[in-house]
Amino acid sequence: MEERAAEPQQAVASTDLNDKDIGADVLINASGHEQELERNFHLINICGLAVTSGNTWIALGGSIVVAIYNGGPPGVIYELIAASVFYWLIAASIAELASAIPSSGGVYHWASVTAGRYGRVCGFFAGWWNFLAWILGLVGTAQIVGAQTVSMYALFHPDFTIQRWQVFVAYLICIWGCGFIVLFMNRALPSIEALGGFLVIAGVFITILVCAIMPHVNGRPYASNAFVWRDWTNDTGYSSNGFAFCLGMLNGAFAVGTPDVISHLAEEVPRPSQNIPKGILAQFVIGFLTAFFYVIAIFYSLNDLDAVLSSTYLFPLTEIYRQATGSAGGSLGLLILAFLPSLIAVIGCFLTASRVFWTLARDNATPFSGFFGRISQSHRNPFNSIVLCGTIPTILGCIYVGSSTAFSAFVGSFVVLSTLSYLAAILPHFLSGRKNVTPGWFWMRGPIGFVVNGISCLYIIVFVVIFCFPFAMPVDAKTMNYASLITGGLSVFVAAFWFWRQRDYVGPHAVSLESALLAEDAI
Repeated sequence: MEERAAEPQQAVASTDLNDKDIGADVLINASGHEQELERNFHLINICGLAVTSGNTWIALGGSIVVAIYNGGPPGVIYELIAASVFYWLIAASIAELASAIPSSGGVYHWASVTAGRYGRVCGFFAGWWNFLAWILGLVGTAQIVGAQTVSMYALFHPDFTIQRWQVFVAYLICIWGCGFIVLFMNRALPSIEALGGFLVIAGVFITILVCAIMPHVNGRPYASNAFVWRDWTNDTGYSSNGFAFCLGMLNGAFAVGTPDVISHLAEEVPRPSQNIPKGILAQFVIGFLTAFFYVIAIFYSLNDLDAVLSSTYLFPLTEIYRQATGSAGGSLGLLILAFLPSLIAVIGCFLTASRVFWTLARDNATPFSGFFGRISQSHRNPFNSIVLCGTIPTILGCIYVGSSTAFSAFVGSFVVLSTLSYLAAILPHFLSGRKNVTPGWFWMRGPIGFVVNGISCLYIIVFVVIFCFPFAMPVDAKTMNYASLITGGLSVFVAAFWFWRQRDYVGPHAVSLESALLAEDAI
């Protein structure tokens, strides 16, 4: 069999779970590329990566002050449920594509296949949107770690005035500390991610117990059922409670909206056609259940919501935990339970972003593609791409020192960019009658697939627009939503780059099932 760069309309999605042997020394995997990475992530490891990088309960807790304005505690709970339902459908759509085409390119590769003769341009945009989203996800997660670090120090120093440069220093240490681990400890990463999954589950279990028990131990009253479940408060300035609810779903989407994270490790997992969908299922079941029970527990433990909203701590859970436990020491203990998996989540974001850029580079879709598309023979990873994924957040972090509003504008674009990349793969799949992809191990048969794909696309199209509306009225520099500006500006950059590189752009490779030979045992 001859390795080739297939035109998108000719691309055949491999349903096989294994790699293909096309020569004495060369293995071609299901993505159509030579198998260069070691398959050292097993199911338990990618489940840990999915749960940790999803980081659902911590992400929701970290944005609780913003979320509370869109309906109060009931709004946060019901908006999480609504966002989760739609993201379950998106996750199912992604899982079946990941099963049919297990490639580290993820949505980049899938869009190239599902869009048929428009696959080259569709895949190009999907890949770049997805990479930019994961870079911003890395930036946002590292900033949370930095805010946690400074807030933990401020907890025991009441006179301490938090300044942005302090968070920036912690942010840089986090970026390059985690980057060092991804660069030089490749074989330890599966164990680290499995540990992260354990910390997420153990951490939320302990936190829920503490928040449920300690107010009673300290003789403090619990919040009322009405406060948690019924007292809707719309403080956004929008007259429509329904629109405020929809706008508030952005907070839930930010917490649960990473269904593609483990798909980018498809070339580092044995039997990816089975294991990737299983990992996505574990991510969403564990993520929703932990976030749902966690947010209920912390709301019942609150006795002074105004103190949380006016707190000077950059990480809002600091004040919430202080109220729940009645002490700074108790708050610190619970913050550590959130801090440790957040660190490992940064490692997961590094892994994902670097793999996306590497797959773009190996298809000549990036500048200096020969340099960034190379796998280090000594470290067995896309070393140069990982360094780039540490450099870009370092530059973006400088923005935070000058303006937290501008920095938040970039980070807030994560949801819009990521969902656009999903749309670029799922919508052509739906419009083509789901005929351009050969089913994999997981496949939604009959009308179920059309319904799930259709609702997923409709949700993305509608809510990408809603998520670009200002956070509150009247509009000023702080309440303005810059996601449309950032997404539009980055898309213009991608379009310009497309017109510059389209002649040299190769596009994803594909393997014909008829000529592929089973060869996983040769790895």
